[in-house]
Amino acid sequence: MFSPSDHSFVVCAYGESPYLEECVRSLEQQSLATNIVMATSTPNDLIRDVAVRHNLELRRNPVQEGIKSDWNFAVAQAQTPLVTIAHQDDTYAPGYAQHMLAGMNRCELPLIFFTNYGELRDGLEVDDNRLLAVKRFLLRPIERKGGVAEDLRTKRRILSLGSAICCPSVTLNMDALPQKPFESTMKSNLDWDAWERFSHLEGAFVYDHDVLMHHRIHEGSETSALIHDNTRTQEDLEMLSRFWPAPVARLLNLAYVQGQNSNG
Repeated sequence: MFSPSDHSFVVCAYGESPYLEECVRSLEQQSLATNIVMATSTPNDLIRDVAVRHNLELRRNPVQEGIKSDWNFAVAQAQTPLVTIAHQDDTYAPGYAQHMLAGMNRCELPLIFFTNYGELRDGLEVDDNRLLAVKRFLLRPIERKGGVAEDLRTKRRILSLGSAICCPSVTLNMDALPQKPFESTMKSNLDWDAWERFSHLEGAFVYDHDVLMHHRIHEGSETSALIHDNTRTQEDLEMLSRFWPAPVARLLNLAYVQGQNSNG
């Protein structure tokens, strides 16, 4: 059984985000306290000041090699089997850690836990829109199994039509995953690539349908930049091709592009 001491939030800080402290506060306000660490490859006064004010240990990644390096470094800073990479622009509901531990303890070998989520747009929480409805629809197969998918078919089905798993909502069970969980050179779909690889492993995906975190959508986000320069579209096609024959993947990608208009 996992306990609070088995989990760490690792705040992945980058640049000078005005939302970093809001993210940290949401982690400090968890109804069940676990560990919090901060990691960065771009140390600066803002990041250092937030770490000092909140009495957080700040770990510096000595290299700047992109998101993959930053995320793998962040995971390595946790001294616990359960790790949540907290994205600096996002916020977590007070019950996230409590729900996560309950979910992880529901099955014998969990791989990842993830939750339903909402968006932060112009500082307001948005829990329902077209994109969120589509992603929730894609997760119906795991909901029908009570939120626990141990079979290969279900794990792959929920990934086959898009990246329905919200990355910052995910907690990794590092006792069951590769020590460097992120391998792809992709910029936009680094997480989708990881979930697709994890789907082949023995163990369960665990889903909580409650909205337990909010992902910030804004023009300064990396996701918005990748959509604008077409990187997202190219990477989506590469991912869809892992699940479908090439002609079908191309058709699906055309439809998937329309959903990008909801971002940024």
